[in-house]
Amino acid sequence: MPSYTGLNVDPEVIVFNLKKRYTGVSATVNALVPLQMTQWRLGYCGTTQSNGVVGMTLRETIRVSRNPPAGRPFRIWHVRRDPEMMVGLWARDVLRLPIKLVFTSAAQHVHGALPRWLISRMDAVISTTQKAADCVPNTTAVVHHGIDLARFACVDKTHAWADSGLPGRYGIGVFGRVRDDKGTDVFVDAMIKALPAHPDFTAVIAGLAQPKHRAYEADLNARIAQAGLARRIVFLGEVPAGEVHRWYQRCLIGVACPRYEPFGLTPFEAGATGCALVCSRTGAFEELITPGDEGYLVPTGDAPALAQAVSRLMADVPATQAMGVRARQTVATRFSLQAESEGIGRVYQQLWARG
Repeated sequence: MPSYTGLNVDPEVIVFNLKKRYTGVSATVNALVPLQMTQWRLGYCGTTQSNGVVGMTLRETIRVSRNPPAGRPFRIWHVRRDPEMMVGLWARDVLRLPIKLVFTSAAQHVHGALPRWLISRMDAVISTTQKAADCVPNTTAVVHHGIDLARFACVDKTHAWADSGLPGRYGIGVFGRVRDDKGTDVFVDAMIKALPAHPDFTAVIAGLAQPKHRAYEADLNARIAQAGLARRIVFLGEVPAGEVHRWYQRCLIGVACPRYEPFGLTPFEAGATGCALVCSRTGAFEELITPGDEGYLVPTGDAPALAQAVSRLMADVPATQAMGVRARQTVATRFSLQAESEGIGRVYQQLWARG
């Protein structure tokens, strides 16, 4: 695995990811940085990423940013979280560093007073969906999250599932943290209802239950055991970031059933590997799925509707495989990593053009 320590010594753009825990924001940065470093003199500040990108410390980033980069009137700091906006404002407005701040906003709700104020002070704002843009009055551009199509590649799913070591011929998976807002209980209840009629399928839940959610996970395991499905609804725990794509590739059906999601990368990643999809109506899922083409949409929190949708897919494997092909095509056409990087790059160029 390559290692990119500090990246460019005189970066014109510095990307931030200060949070230590791996999250959806981390996944976005993890995917984008190796591509962006081929397009810009790029720096990275934050937690070492699973792809080998080693970040500068904040102290190093401030030192590098005391003067403008060669050939540019200022450096761009690209931030994605409230604490990073705070650091950026302190650096720009208190330390008077020659920087401009770009913030990416994904939330599809009106922000609280502090985030609203922070966002209002940014030099440019990228929203990941039009719904997110509607909540941010100073949006500069709408740029969808993108997927690394090489990493999340299609494979023969029947052969890939056989490599999983789990029973059945096909997999159906949900990916993300094990907790109420992610709808893990909705998935479990739907699987308890749907799986008995489809013995070729096994369900997997790939994600960490943090200590405060262990009782929630234990309750779900008890429901599964009571239904006699302990071998066919399997908690995988936290899958290393560098391995999660293999579980998407093993699954024929990808499910995302959160009660709320700002954007939600997991079904886009699953779709890129050729999974047919069933998603709740939140996040950017309605921009990904045309019902009957890439999969189906169901109301949030509705386990019976989810069970009905996945049962329809499990009952007709050839049709489901065809939906997976269309999901891959949709992701490749509208949600590629290259398109995201190009959209972000246009915002950078607009800032520099304004001077």
